[in-house]
Amino acid sequence: MTRLFPILLLLVALASRSGLAQPQNVVVILSDDHRYDFMGFHPDAPAFLQTPNMDRMAAQGAHLENAFVTTSLCSPSRGSILTGQYAHNHGVVDNTSPIPEGTRFFPQDLQAAGYQTAYVGKWHMGEEDDAPRPGFDRWVSFRGQGAYTNPLLNIDGTQIQHDGYTTDILTDYAVEWLQERDGSEPFFLELSHKAVHAEFSPAPRHAGTYRDVTIPYPSSMWLTERNYAGKPHWVRAQRGSWHGADFMFHGDLGPGMDGFNNFYRRYTETLLALDESVGRVLDALEAQGLAENTLVLYLGDNGFLLGEHGLIDKRNAYEESIRIPMLAWSPGWIEPGSTVPGLVRNIDLAPTILDLTDTDSPIDMDGASFLDLLTGGDGGTQDREFLYEYYWEYAFPHTPTTFALRGDQYKFIYYHGVWDLEELYDIQADPEERTNLAEARPQLAAEMRARLFDRLAEDDAMRVPMRRGSWNADERLVYD
Repeated sequence: MTRLFPILLLLVALASRSGLAQPQNVVVILSDDHRYDFMGFHPDAPAFLQTPNMDRMAAQGAHLENAFVTTSLCSPSRGSILTGQYAHNHGVVDNTSPIPEGTRFFPQDLQAAGYQTAYVGKWHMGEEDDAPRPGFDRWVSFRGQGAYTNPLLNIDGTQIQHDGYTTDILTDYAVEWLQERDGSEPFFLELSHKAVHAEFSPAPRHAGTYRDVTIPYPSSMWLTERNYAGKPHWVRAQRGSWHGADFMFHGDLGPGMDGFNNFYRRYTETLLALDESVGRVLDALEAQGLAENTLVLYLGDNGFLLGEHGLIDKRNAYEESIRIPMLAWSPGWIEPGSTVPGLVRNIDLAPTILDLTDTDSPIDMDGASFLDLLTGGDGGTQDREFLYEYYWEYAFPHTPTTFALRGDQYKFIYYHGVWDLEELYDIQADPEERTNLAEARPQLAAEMRARLFDRLAEDDAMRVPMRRGSWNADERLVYD
C-alpha cells in the first residue's frame, strides 16, 4: 500500500484536474519592445533584472518559451494579434498607415457572442486616430505612440487630460473596469502598454534603480571582422545610424559606451512599472474571485535588440527582434511552472482565444489555435516554419524590406530591393546567428528561397507596399 499511495494521489489529482472547466474570461496584457529574455526567471536574463510579477505568472502558470511575431513592428504586429492575419493580409504594414476599410478584429466576434469587452492603452493603428473602435464596450486610448507622462486619453470618445505616469494610469483604468463591470457576462480585456517603447522613461520611483549595475554586452556587438563575416552590408552600415549601437538616436543619449549604458539602464528601469502592472491585474482578478475562470496572456508586440550585431531596435529578422515574451496564467487549469516548447506566433493569439471561448469569426485567419499547448499537448510535431515580413519605411530607411522563413532549425533571410547578401542560419547550432551558411549550404539556401517565394506567391504577398512621405517643420512624418 505504501508504494501505491503516491500513484493513487497522482490519479486523484489528474482526475480532479480533468474535471476543471476551461476559463471563460480572457485578459491580454500587451507590452511594447519587450525582449523575450528580459524576465527575471529566464535563464538568459541579466543577473540584476527584477520582474517578480512576471516570475509569478511563470511560476503559477506557463512560459511559452518559443513565441514569435511575424512582423517586428508595433502597428503591423498589433494588427496581426487582433486579426490572426499576416500584415500583407490585414494591410497595416507600417506605423502610420490607416486601417483598411472593412477590417474586422476578433473582439467584435466576442462582443457579438455576448462578451463584455474593453480596450485600454496603446492602439497605434492609424497614427493620428484614437477614436473608439468597433468591438469594445469600454475604450481608453491615445494617439500614436503617446507619452510616458501626463497622457491625453480618449475615454469612450471624450478627450481627457491626465496627470501621472502612463503605465500606472492605464493599469488604473483596467483594474477599475474589472471591478465595476457587470458580472453577469464573461469578459475580454486587452491592456496595451506603451512601455517599454523607446525612448525609455522609467517611473520616477524607479529612476536610478540600476545605475550601478554591470551591463552584460552581447558578444556580437563589437565591430570586428569575426562579427561581420558573412553579414549583409546594410547591417554594418546601420551601426552609425539612428538604430545603430555607435550612433543611437543620432547621439542624443550621450557619446560612446556611456550613451549605450544609459540606454540599457533606462530600458530595464522602465520595465519595472510594467511588471508592477502585471501584478496589479493578477491581484484584481484574485480579489474578485475571477482567477480560476480567467486566462491571462502576457506578450510583447515585438522583440528588441540591445547591441546584438551592433544594432538596437527591431524590424530585422534576427532572433532578438522577432522573439517575444509570452506567459499564460489560469490557476487550476494551466499546470503551474510549466514550460511550453512548441512554436507560437502572434497570429495564433486570435484563433486561440476564439477556440477557448467557442466563438466563430468570419475573419480568414492565417494563424492556428495553440490551446492544446497550454494544457500539456504537443500541438503537433511537424516543423512549424513560418513567414516573417517587414516592409521598408520612409521614416526609418536603415532597414530594407525583409522576408524570412524561420523553422525549428533553420532560418533563411532575403532582402528585397537591395543588392546584398542573403542569410542562412542553423538556429540550433548557432543561436547567436554568427555564421551565415548561405554560401556553405547553397542547396539548402536554394530550397528555402524557393519555399519562401512559393509562400509569398500563393498568398498573393508579392505586392510590396510603398508610401510617399516627407518630413515637415515639426519633424512629424506626413504621408501624402
